Amino acid sequence: MSCYHIHIGLGPGLLESVYEEILFSELTGRGFEVERQKKLPVVWKDKTLDLGFRTDLIVEGRVIIEIKSVQEIPLFILNNY
Repeated sequence: MSCYHIHIGLGPGLLESVYEEILFSELTGRGFEVERQKKLPVVWKDKTLDLGFRTDLIVEGRVIIEIKSVQEIPLFILNNY
């Protein structure tokens, strides 16, 4: 629900960092444990690869949130759902 309310309140097209900051504030304000910009290694065939991947948010150590910001969603994408 937080993502929806942020989107409705601010609208589309802002920098992802703006949405990340506000969502972080909303989730921590509700008592969730949230980590920001945490490095996440990729593991392939028992080999850990440090590829520089950072998550936007990790909630309660279980849910990864990767924020994307666009002005609008193209119609052809909407028609495929």
